[in-house]
Amino acid sequence: MQQQIKIYFALLVLILMGTSACKKAQVFIGDAEEIVSPTTGTRNQFTLDSIFLYAKQVYLWNEVLPGYAEFNPRQKYETISSDITAFRKELFDISQLKINLATGSPYELPVYFENPKYSNLQLGRSLPGTSAEVVNPGTAILASKLIATGSVQVAYIALGSFPKLSTTKAALDEAFADLASANPKAIVIDLRSNGGGYLETAEYIANLIVPGSLNGKVMYSEVFNSAMQNGSVPILKHQPYLDANGKTTLYNGRNATMADVDYSVAGNTYKFSKKGNLQSIQSVYFIVSGNTASASEMLISCLKPYFDVKLIGEKTYGKPVGFFGINIDQYSLYLSSFLIKNANGWFDYFTGMQPDVMIKGVDYPVLGDPDELCLNAALSLVTGTRTLTASKLATTGKIANVKADFLRVNNVESVMLENRLRLRK
Repeated sequence: MQQQIKIYFALLVLILMGTSACKKAQVFIGDAEEIVSPTTGTRNQFTLDSIFLYAKQVYLWNEVLPGYAEFNPRQKYETISSDITAFRKELFDISQLKINLATGSPYELPVYFENPKYSNLQLGRSLPGTSAEVVNPGTAILASKLIATGSVQVAYIALGSFPKLSTTKAALDEAFADLASANPKAIVIDLRSNGGGYLETAEYIANLIVPGSLNGKVMYSEVFNSAMQNGSVPILKHQPYLDANGKTTLYNGRNATMADVDYSVAGNTYKFSKKGNLQSIQSVYFIVSGNTASASEMLISCLKPYFDVKLIGEKTYGKPVGFFGINIDQYSLYLSSFLIKNANGWFDYFTGMQPDVMIKGVDYPVLGDPDELCLNAALSLVTGTRTLTASKLATTGKIANVKADFLRVNNVESVMLENRLRLRK
């Protein structure tokens, strides 16, 4: 008979802001009900415990994490005087354990000092699953116009960010309705300053671009670790599930928690559902840079299986992972939690997407100007007056200001956030 393994979890009930009392933080694993973390300690120690224990279950690459006793977060970081410095150092150490065999370096190799490329910890509590209180809405549309090049009408739109859909849907609908008036066969999407944002908004933009013939076809999937997919993440019982309005939701006669969410691949696969009346696009050209990251890279990836897609500019940041907010005491923890895979199963752009035409643009381009270097290159590709091989030989690569890129891209305002997590049926 197959042995039944009982797993009991009794983790720290998160210390509310302003509370300094010591709470129990323990995890029982296996038939022996081994106590994994201490039941007493300081507020700092419980936070160190919680960061590790959440990562042990929620982190995308959790399989490489050692046991609690081996990692020993309390002892390892007790000499660091600043609490938040200790917490961020712990997160950094966790993030460096999974090695990308293709590069020989960690997937979260920092681009600036000891800051993970993806995972993040911020002072201030978020709404679990939405992060609505910590994300700057930003500006979605920076410029939009139709450009006539010869006898060809080309749609052009520059997108600065992907704020919550409710704040930008009307503007997006209006812009794409104007572009659809000329029935353009090509569209140039300028993402060179777009660090990402809400996946729901990037998805909506994809649905504005595609023809109705793609309805029902896979756009992308969010792939969590195996424990998340199987629903064996009891630690998330300590995170309330909130609806789009930030309200608690009843589930099986009690308040729902993030442990009740459906993290399966099937439950997190999104399909095209045409929006708007733009039906004529056949080829898509993206202007990109090292600041093009997260949800903006997802937009590129999800269109690749269905369109002739070309990239112009500089290599993208490389962020095929997404997040939801986890509250620990007065902090918001953003662990790399899921991979984004397109309809072909592609996700391996951790080191960035290489442009088809490499161009080092200027810092402050005139958006929508047909003579601007990157847009001019895109228009030349549309009309066939530029060849890809010749353009690669004639242009220079990127000299990255890694500190500036990190500060622009790796912050809570520029992540791939999922605010549509659904409860299991």
